[in-house]
Amino acid sequence: MTSDSGPGRVLDVATRLFAELGYDGTPTRMIAEAAGLNIATVAYHVGGKRDLYLAVMERAHRTERAALESVLAEFTPDAAGVRRLVDGYLDFCVEHPEVPALWMHRWLSDAADVAHLESLYVRPMLNMVIEVVRPAVSEEVDLEYALMTVIWCTHGFGRGGVLDADGRRVGMGDPRQLTRFRAHLHRLVGHMLGLPEVAE
Repeated sequence: MTSDSGPGRVLDVATRLFAELGYDGTPTRMIAEAAGLNIATVAYHVGGKRDLYLAVMERAHRTERAALESVLAEFTPDAAGVRRLVDGYLDFCVEHPEVPALWMHRWLSDAADVAHLESLYVRPMLNMVIEVVRPAVSEEVDLEYALMTVIWCTHGFGRGGVLDADGRRVGMGDPRQLTRFRAHLHRLVGHMLGLPEVAE
């Protein structure tokens, strides 16, 4: 996500810094300096730090929702359809690692004074997925927990990766590890939802 305009540049920089350091760990001065502007110019373009955070989270949500709606539009209520949905979510996280990073900071009580974003953004998307996927799985499946498990695992892998033989963290940037994780996620979702196996 890049833009040459003042407001766009500030939003890009703030997104990167909030994703790396969290809202609480990112002073407005740092955002201004990284954008090559002074604090007054940042405030003129986007308002205060809270306003900037809300703009960052809204843009992240719009990006994620658009990707999710695109995948759900082609959903089929079978094992292959569920797998495509999982792949679509994983691919989104690979392409936009800043989005899961922003939400993971919130899991750790970052920006705790901005408490409404989960009900505004996350809950409606969960409900949308549940409504579409429910016909594909048994009523006995706790679909909400299954979806959250995919999110927890994908975000965790994206931020923490897995240890290689030398103890170094490797993750989504490593094609081999990404392929392994994708296959693992397919098996995990298949077991959770009681779906028949689909040939890789």
